Amino acid sequence: MKILFMEPFFGGSHRAFATGWQAHSRHEIELLTLPDRFWKWRMRAGALQFLAQKKNFGTYDGIITSDMMNLADFMALAKQPLPPCLVYFHENQMSYPPFPGKKLDESLAIINITTALAARRIVFNSSFHQRAFLSGVSEFLKQVPDGGINDCIDDLLEKSVVCYPGCQVPDHDIALKDFSLKPPLIIWNHRWAYDKNPGPFFKALKILKNKKIAFQLALLGETGPAVPTSYHAARKFFKEELVAFGYAKSRQVYDNWLRRGSIVVSTSEQENFGISVVEAVSNGCFPVLPHRLSYPEIIPERFHDDVFYHNYDTLLKMLENILLNPRRFDAMGKTLAKEMKQYAWASVIERLDMQLDIL
Repeated sequence: MKILFMEPFFGGSHRAFATGWQAHSRHEIELLTLPDRFWKWRMRAGALQFLAQKKNFGTYDGIITSDMMNLADFMALAKQPLPPCLVYFHENQMSYPPFPGKKLDESLAIINITTALAARRIVFNSSFHQRAFLSGVSEFLKQVPDGGINDCIDDLLEKSVVCYPGCQVPDHDIALKDFSLKPPLIIWNHRWAYDKNPGPFFKALKILKNKKIAFQLALLGETGPAVPTSYHAARKFFKEELVAFGYAKSRQVYDNWLRRGSIVVSTSEQENFGISVVEAVSNGCFPVLPHRLSYPEIIPERFHDDVFYHNYDTLLKMLENILLNPRRFDAMGKTLAKEMKQYAWASVIERLDMQLDIL
């Protein structure tokens, strides 16, 4: 099949997913993209920008787009026959925590809802996200003044499915780490944004440092225009522990840090899948994760008691225990690394391609 993938926000996980699907699919996928900036404008006007390119959209067998697209506007204004459309939801505006001091932008939530209603097929990156979206739609529509909107949840559920995004994971078994000379390396590889909630992470590390518990620290991940001040404070406080600070210069450099890492930590308030965690765990990093969001879904259940914390106190205790007993957890991390192969592109691509087959 000949497929057009229109991505209004071509960056980060959106870019990795689009290029990954294109590279691994048995279908011919062409990318049509807009830069990854001004995300609110992309949601509001991206459809008009794509239409201005005057492509003959009817020559394709199907169209893929993401939750950053106003698909209803695109379909209404195309003025030409269109193939069936699939929308992949990486996130949604109803369950995404608003910036501190701000509130939900109802216009963007409406775009998510009408895009889902306009699509032939809706694909979510986790079951957690699917539930959060459908619940969010139900609650949001109850708030519309004067109501009168038909319940659409059953229709949305009927045409939706869960397909995990492909991740770049090693195709070889992971060797055990060597702790003979250096203390364990803690990896933080999330976007430097408010929804990743770095505060409790840095607070715990400060206590561990004050207790003279040795560790190394790599602060990786994408940076944006509004970097939380806690990162700059951490750079000063952990200057002796820091071995990396900022976005890796290349994929090879990033992978090298993950291979050296012993622990990956998340304190996130928003995560619909967790590509960064899967990538780190697949390289042998032992995960320390909150028992919420998508994490219980992507980590096999038999590891839950060892991996998940339920509050700040257990987060601190887990980190201290791992740093004092690194070899025990390193062996468990090696076992967990093998489990992450289920999220490799080779493992997920057929299910994704099948969604195009049935459009």
